[in-house]
Amino acid sequence: MTGPDTVGSASRVAAFFDVDNTIVRGASAYHIARGLHQRGYLRKRDILRFGWESAKYSMFGENKEQIDDLRREGLGIIKGWSAAEMNAVGEEVYDEVLALRIFPGTKAIIDDHLAKGDEVWLVTASPIEVGRVIARRLGVTGALGTVAEQDNGHYTGRMVGDMLHREAKAAAVAALAAERNLDLSRSYAYGDSTNDVPMLEAVGNPTAINPDARLRRQASQHGWPIREFRKRSKSGRRGVVKASITGTVWAGLAVARGLRAALRGIWRGLFRRGGRDADPQTTQL
Repeated sequence: MTGPDTVGSASRVAAFFDVDNTIVRGASAYHIARGLHQRGYLRKRDILRFGWESAKYSMFGENKEQIDDLRREGLGIIKGWSAAEMNAVGEEVYDEVLALRIFPGTKAIIDDHLAKGDEVWLVTASPIEVGRVIARRLGVTGALGTVAEQDNGHYTGRMVGDMLHREAKAAAVAALAAERNLDLSRSYAYGDSTNDVPMLEAVGNPTAINPDARLRRQASQHGWPIREFRKRSKSGRRGVVKASITGTVWAGLAVARGLRAALRGIWRGLFRRGGRDADPQTTQL
């Protein structure tokens, strides 16, 4: 959790924003991961392991097992890393990528809440470091996110509490409201996915931003406002669909490259054992 301790005697109003596809087009953690890879922090086997879990999460939907797998792979990869270095990379990636992917429409809503004196909090399942960078750059009150345990400034590979997802988001919002004397009945929440519904239901003024199909149906049933900030192509497909699968494509390519390399290794072994002179590199995969 970040943000100044500005609790007054009267209940305050807050606005809670999901991050991915609500504020930032696409997955913020994916862009951070790419930045880490480009800077030499991720090994090829790390990319393949985490990329495969991310691809399964994107392609087949989510369940508890997949979320646990994704969490375990992510925590295993960063074990032993310096938190300070991670924060520095996050700042660089914000300047290089994330700043260009902020939805102007959502940014206008955030600025409006700030102008009214409301507290503004980002609530994301991504690592808290990602949320903090975006919160700081947008000038909002603070961020809630998934917390990786640290020891002497380095990640231990364990998590503090639960992954901030679905009901955990609503619980975190409720805990923050109790701590800071926030009136949830007068507060606002914004999200793009059905996974944000528990958080949306926790406040008196929920709004769906760039909603997925299930959230759009739920918002219509509940009479919640719907705001659409994604550009539509001539074919009618929303631009965000392309953005949302970028991570899957990248992960899929990484997995494919790994599989090709592995198969070539198998072919070499077979040809060596068989005493053949054929070149396995000519095999089309």
